[in-house]
Amino acid sequence: MTDDTLSVYLSGEIHSDWRMRIEKGARKAGLDIDFSGPVTDHASSDDCGVEILGAEADDFWKDRKGASINAIRTRTMIERADVVVVRFGDKYKQWNAAFDAGYAAALNLPIITLHDADINHPLKEVDAAALATAETPEQVVRILKYVIDGTL
Repeated sequence: MTDDTLSVYLSGEIHSDWRMRIEKGARKAGLDIDFSGPVTDHASSDDCGVEILGAEADDFWKDRKGASINAIRTRTMIERADVVVVRFGDKYKQWNAAFDAGYAAALNLPIITLHDADINHPLKEVDAAALATAETPEQVVRILKYVIDGTL
């Protein structure tokens, strides 16, 4: 691979430390990676639309404003990414993560899914679009290291 910095978008659940583990592991391995991702502060993500564009009486329109502004960030960063990692946790349904995976697939970007084996079945279509499916953040780091320098 070239000496250019790899751009990796980290999509998915926000209730565990998986992003930090990948970023820390990449730093420890000396990998030149620029990580990006969605806004992970729940309140900011939910309220950005009404905070920026004004209040809404109906929660549907509040959510729609926030989702639209978040989509500007998400789509832009996914389009700039070289690789997209999509994490599915078991606590909540991550519809947004599935959408991100579909968007990345439509752009023909390499996808790495990250989830526990017990949700393989409901994610079979998403995993089929991915080039790798990992169960731990450490496996993702090893994949990225192999992609960058071709060593195990």
